Amino acid sequence: MRRLLLFLPLAVLAAACGTTQQANEAPFEATKAPPRSAAVDWRETYGQQTDRLVFKVKRLEVHEDGWQAAVAVTNDSSVAFKISQPADRTFGLMVFGSGDQAELDRLNKDDALPSLRPARELDPPLPAVLAPGETWSGTMSAPGALPQGRWVRVVFGVFEAEGKPPEGLQPRISWITDSAYEL
Repeated sequence: MRRLLLFLPLAVLAAACGTTQQANEAPFEATKAPPRSAAVDWRETYGQQTDRLVFKVKRLEVHEDGWQAAVAVTNDSSVAFKISQPADRTFGLMVFGSGDQAELDRLNKDDALPSLRPARELDPPLPAVLAPGETWSGTMSAPGALPQGRWVRVVFGVFEAEGKPPEGLQPRISWITDSAYEL
């Protein structure tokens, strides 16, 4: 699986402003995706074998008027990472027209990522700092229908290294999953 490091200034700004749609997104008046639950078991890593962050998405659920994802992130590195607060502004879902990795890469390169659909609840709450060797595991969820026929990717955070990051890791990162789920 390809690793993808993204900086999300546009998505984070949109989430902070409460924006729910950008010009590159199809209108959300489309048919609502029906309720469903899927064990996706995605595991993606960023960094080297000995210094990395590990992102997991265990399950995605689409509800009549909302969504929930069972997720985890592990700091398998030698430095602590501060998690931007409030975390519910930087964790959530992005809706795409396809599950194609090239689309994600193009939108990121063009600074045209779709708006973040931020999690409204993180249970248990994320720590302010994810120490070396520490894992946070829980659920993120939010109200709001998702559009049928689109693809979702899970967005993890903004993580800032406390001190100099290990070789191969950027000091500030966000992660959008390479994996995508069709609604």
